Amino acid sequence: MSRRVLVLAHTGREESLKAAWEACAQLQGSGIVPVMQESELGDMERFYGHLTQPVEVLHDHVQLPDVELVMVLGGDGTILRAAELVREVDVPLLGVNLGHVGFLAESERADLAQTVEWIARRDYTVEERMTIDVQVWVRGQKIWHTWALNEAAIEKGNRERMLEVVTEVDERPLTSFGCDGVVLATPTGSTAYAFSAGGPVVWPEVEALVIVPISAHALFAKPLVVSPRSRLAVEVLNRTNAQGVLWCDGRRSVDLPPGSRVEVTKSATPVRLARTHQTPFSGRLVRKFGLPIHGWRGPVPQAEAIHTGPIPIIRTPRPMAPLQVPHGDQPGEDSDPSTAK
Repeated sequence: MSRRVLVLAHTGREESLKAAWEACAQLQGSGIVPVMQESELGDMERFYGHLTQPVEVLHDHVQLPDVELVMVLGGDGTILRAAELVREVDVPLLGVNLGHVGFLAESERADLAQTVEWIARRDYTVEERMTIDVQVWVRGQKIWHTWALNEAAIEKGNRERMLEVVTEVDERPLTSFGCDGVVLATPTGSTAYAFSAGGPVVWPEVEALVIVPISAHALFAKPLVVSPRSRLAVEVLNRTNAQGVLWCDGRRSVDLPPGSRVEVTKSATPVRLARTHQTPFSGRLVRKFGLPIHGWRGPVPQAEAIHTGPIPIIRTPRPMAPLQVPHGDQPGEDSDPSTAK
């Protein structure tokens, strides 16, 4: 049975289409059938011509469950678009960064050929990233239901009017304040919008939900990290009659009138990311953000790695106490009380 890899590209960039053409050619050279969406395939062939072997078209020649892997060529936005496409069919994503930071991407543009080799050898692992379930309620009616990999961001709809909100954790109110918005994020999203708003970086293997106010006018409006089993909610208050808007992963949005309520919980369906490097998350932070690490010495070697025998015990002699001489006596004099005058 033929192996198939879906290639997704940012069609608005010529560099992405060139990378897609190269990836398809290299996949074919490795005995793997490349698959593309019809519109992206047409754009690629219009710029760079037809390949020596045909590329299969998604939904015409092949369905998503028949695909082994999705190779995403672009930045984080392209990977989020790919996640929308494949989340329900349990197919992993492998990103090749053609953008700026590309925090979700696994490889860089210069590593494209090497990445195809890893795919051909199945030399990759798959990790699951937590997602969130998002619901919007207005006057007791659910008007919207979606999900997010990075975050659900509640923002003010009008630049000139502050948004008044109250936050809730596990069906109990926490605090109310005026703000530009509130970000409800996953660990994956902690390095995205929530990070820009001053939130903490959460390691991907830590399951948690993050609440980050945006430009809040309040003393107690700090970022919070709560249990993944918690139910978060943000209600838009009627104090200023300000409108809000909810964005999920920066791709899907809905208006929030005064009195609306946004509820967020952990979703039962994760997104699967393919990894070709076993780099610790700290190493990814250093590489993607260009963090300074000059002067680092590394862990101190353990004692058992240095000594081959028992550790010697060094005993320090206890110092002798100085001789206490009664006041007025001199060494050598008779100190017998019977001689005293």
